[in-house]
Amino acid sequence: MSVVFAFLDGLGLAPSAATNPLAAAATANIQALLGGPLTIEQLQDRPGLLLRPIDACLGVAGLPQSGTGHVALLAGVNAPALHGRHQPNFPPVALRPLLAERSIFRLARQAGHAVAFANAFSAGYWQAIAARRLRRSASVIAAEGADVRLRDSDDLRAGRALSWDITRQAAHERGEGAGLALIDPELAGGHLAGLAREHALVFFECFLPDLAGHGRMGAGAAPEVLARIDRLIGGLLAARGPADTILITSDHGNIEDGATQSHTRNPVPLLVIGPDAPHFAAVARIDEVAPAILAALG
Repeated sequence: MSVVFAFLDGLGLAPSAATNPLAAAATANIQALLGGPLTIEQLQDRPGLLLRPIDACLGVAGLPQSGTGHVALLAGVNAPALHGRHQPNFPPVALRPLLAERSIFRLARQAGHAVAFANAFSAGYWQAIAARRLRRSASVIAAEGADVRLRDSDDLRAGRALSWDITRQAAHERGEGAGLALIDPELAGGHLAGLAREHALVFFECFLPDLAGHGRMGAGAAPEVLARIDRLIGGLLAARGPADTILITSDHGNIEDGATQSHTRNPVPLLVIGPDAPHFAAVARIDEVAPAILAALG
């Protein structure tokens, strides 16, 4: 039994509308599951399948942001309330020790569960960290605090890791794609399912929805991004074990409102597929996701 936690940054849940790319995108796998697109109209709770809206604002004024939202998801705390505001990009400095000590990765490992962080990190990433051109993300801080191995390009080539953009195209655009074949999203989903055979908790994060929502991938990128993610989900569904549960959620809305390039105050989807779906039926906020995962793991 495994819980595969797919974190999709910037994916909100909103009504079907001409301004909502999720309403019209080619998402055949999601639509086969839900009977329609990933919009507020498809809420449901039945054996093996749950879709509910959960709050990303956490009672704090302003638009929810990634820095505090990631901490809330990974550590199960109201990070924006603790910080006094929503913070973009990276976790607040004052909350980083809490994240390292109370992350879902660390608590799962302390309970005896094997944990995999599925994303691969290139040598260029670590060079940028060393040169202070980048700061550690919430997920990296959490993984290091739990002694969870951070996978590399060798793991990616061997199918033991995923690229954050699913197809590995980003590595080629950075000039780091030598010897690294582009792959179909379905195969990436199969690689994610493969990690679930050896780990009780598998975490994968993808930033495509937020980048597309902010317009950083060019005009009209949202449909392709959503179709790519849907194909990843299709590959994961096809390859997962019958006892595995897939959990998909986000830190804030963005891509679901094509009328703006900023974040939204919309709820985010909590989509759970698999036998452990009942453990998540009462989750109402993003800071309740981590405790529910731990309860599902037992």
